[in-house]
Amino acid sequence: MKFTGILTAAAILVATSGPALSAETLKILTWTGYAPKALIEKFEQQTGIKVEPTYSNNEEMIAKLRATRGSGFDLIQPSQDRISSVQEKYNIYQPIDYSKIESNQIITSMLKAVQKNTLVNGESYAVPFCYGTSGLVVNKKAAPNAKDYDALMDVNYKGRISYRLKRPTLIALAFSKGDDPFAKYSDVDAYTKLMEGIGEDLIATKGLVKNYYANGDALLELMRSGEVNVALAWDNGGWKLHDENPDIDFVAPASGALGWIDTFAIPSKAKNVDAAYKWINFMLKAENAAYFTNQEKYGTASKGADAFLEEKIRNNFSRSFTAADIDKINWYPPVPAKLESIEGKILDKVKASN
Repeated sequence: MKFTGILTAAAILVATSGPALSAETLKILTWTGYAPKALIEKFEQQTGIKVEPTYSNNEEMIAKLRATRGSGFDLIQPSQDRISSVQEKYNIYQPIDYSKIESNQIITSMLKAVQKNTLVNGESYAVPFCYGTSGLVVNKKAAPNAKDYDALMDVNYKGRISYRLKRPTLIALAFSKGDDPFAKYSDVDAYTKLMEGIGEDLIATKGLVKNYYANGDALLELMRSGEVNVALAWDNGGWKLHDENPDIDFVAPASGALGWIDTFAIPSKAKNVDAAYKWINFMLKAENAAYFTNQEKYGTASKGADAFLEEKIRNNFSRSFTAADIDKINWYPPVPAKLESIEGKILDKVKASN
């Protein structure tokens, strides 16, 4: 009887410990803040799947997957402009099965943009998660008519204009002239001609510029002091200034804000693909996406998240963006390497001009 009792106890131990030992695990490679602890716990409770996040950045994500040839993680979150060129070279992702994505909860224009910009050999490789934009930060009392990027070259704001001498300024001004620089990425000659024209415009209006700011903190101080009333800058910077001075705010330009999108992508040798799709759909549910935005202040691709946002954050988005403004955002596609050197030469010429 004693021997039988030992066997029974052992059987009970195996029966109770077995499921815990064999529980599903979802390994995510993501940015800090993109997998909040509260949402991990909620997902684990709902699905029984254990989530193991590793925090990284674009360069490290790509390096890790290259080193393992697409294994080691079930889901990663690269920026959408860092996917197609990498996939073409290294084949480290697998195509997204959009039939497994609850697309009705995703802003349509963002989903289409990501599908287009991650297209390789007829298949797309990502789903949008969150975004941020740059556009105009304006003191509306001092510059009430600054509605598009051409305000950066408007004589009415002479000495009160600032922007960075970086490629977004060239891109932005091209859009304000009614052109689409992204559509010219495949035509080097046409792109060069367009950018050279923008460079000439910047040189011609250089005397209107207060300075070329070096970083976000420097711009905030210029706007606070009233030295600058119109700038090309990020949404969060404008909203931070609005908290301090309601005359200052972020404005989505008439020709479209410039936007980045961070995505969900599945490595080519992911072991738990089903769990990856479950996490994607979970994170894009309105309530969960809003929790992320409330924490990190980035916009989300979730269609109904605004209903769950904290009032202050919801007001930031609603003041700066209509639904049409969101659909008009010009999302950065992958940049052909040769174009960056062209832009660099133009920017150097602007900087060196008198």
